Amino acid sequence: MSDSADIGRWGRFAVEAARTVPAYRRFLTERNIDVSALDPSDLPGLPAMDKPGYVNAFPLAERCRDADPRTIQMVSMSSGSSGTPTVWPRRLDDEEHAATPFRRVLAGTFGADSRHTLAVVCFPLGSWVGGLYTLQCLQHLARTGLILTIAAPGNDVTAVLRVVRSLAPLAEQTVLLGYPPFLKDVVDAGRADGVPWERYGMHLVFAGEVFSETWRDTVCERAGIVSPETATAGLYGTADAGVLAYETPASIRLRRAIAATAGAAPVVFGSERLPSLMEYDPALRHFDAVDGELFLTTDGVVPLVRYTLGDTGGTASEEALIERCAQAAVPAPSAAPRPAAPYVWLFGRPLFALSMYGANIFPETIAAGLERDDCYAYLTGKFVMEVQDGERPRLRVTAEVAPGHSASEVRTEKTSDSLLAALREQNSEYAHYVPAELQPPLVRLRPHGDPEYFPVGVKHRYTRTG
Repeated sequence: MSDSADIGRWGRFAVEAARTVPAYRRFLTERNIDVSALDPSDLPGLPAMDKPGYVNAFPLAERCRDADPRTIQMVSMSSGSSGTPTVWPRRLDDEEHAATPFRRVLAGTFGADSRHTLAVVCFPLGSWVGGLYTLQCLQHLARTGLILTIAAPGNDVTAVLRVVRSLAPLAEQTVLLGYPPFLKDVVDAGRADGVPWERYGMHLVFAGEVFSETWRDTVCERAGIVSPETATAGLYGTADAGVLAYETPASIRLRRAIAATAGAAPVVFGSERLPSLMEYDPALRHFDAVDGELFLTTDGVVPLVRYTLGDTGGTASEEALIERCAQAAVPAPSAAPRPAAPYVWLFGRPLFALSMYGANIFPETIAAGLERDDCYAYLTGKFVMEVQDGERPRLRVTAEVAPGHSASEVRTEKTSDSLLAALREQNSEYAHYVPAELQPPLVRLRPHGDPEYFPVGVKHRYTRTG
């Protein structure tokens, strides 16, 4: 589908939403837009929805078509990472559309349509969107042709390993689905406990965080995975609208080529940071970006038109992205013929950044610094960054020591050097705005599962303010 056809399709959707959704009609009218004169071509210029100005400003029923709450058959809750958790309504048949990205990963990349696959849901279970949403999508795929044995132990390392030990020997391959740091915890704990990952045909599906290719390689090596491009996949998922995009072998190869080419990221993505790079289905959703902010248009119980996700990134056709890569001298990776799909990339949410002396500091830069430290083997990879108050603020990074290791095995001064090198290379603001004598981060260590910084069983937060 061409860009103009894509805009036309979703522009017609916006016109229909303005006609049938009372809250959206009021939203536009309050912004001096004549709903009766709305045209599909107006889509790119329509005002953006957000939580404060739309979701929280209008009753839930009015955000449904015809203000009919009977269309709500199930609800999920956001994680509350940006404040108070939000209720997101769904229909039970949403899983049919929502399962499409999972099908493309599990069948299209992992071959679960022909190989018996143990799928282990490692997201938290309950009202949060990750666990039950993933479970329902996998159940739908099992009913419609994929050869799946599904287990849902949730985010309990001991329970996950128990499932793997019991069921992985019966399957041809095993897929763990969860947040990146938790899956790394599972892999590391299994290695320490003698789990033979290399025998189980391991595959990993990540969601919820941006991670580096170095991190991917580390986890794959520990899980006995020899081909990260075909045995792992990241998903772009939100409580607001489910799974929006997904990694493919082609997108992973392209991202790895960009990461390996000096100076390529600013040319391709307009930033020194390396974002997640994923494909999406333009028949199911539409992305646009303005000044690096991503907006989503998609159908659902609550239709969303140019809804701001709180993520920064961009979008481009495959042809346009490959052209940018050529300008950056990125070697074109070989790929099997396949239908072209548009790409979306995301850096994550600005609210997870810290600011010090006018420099924005992002978690992925700190992760990159830890990964280049020789002591990384003694750490879990989880950390908390914060600004230490005082007359002359300093960046402080608290890192979690891996199980079976002690803080004495980590030379914090060397870790600080690694962090500083990554900050200076990947963050020009930090290199130029922060006084040189204050640039070396303060590093301290906490034991695995420390209740103050690394509590077990909850989604990890990499920044702390106040």
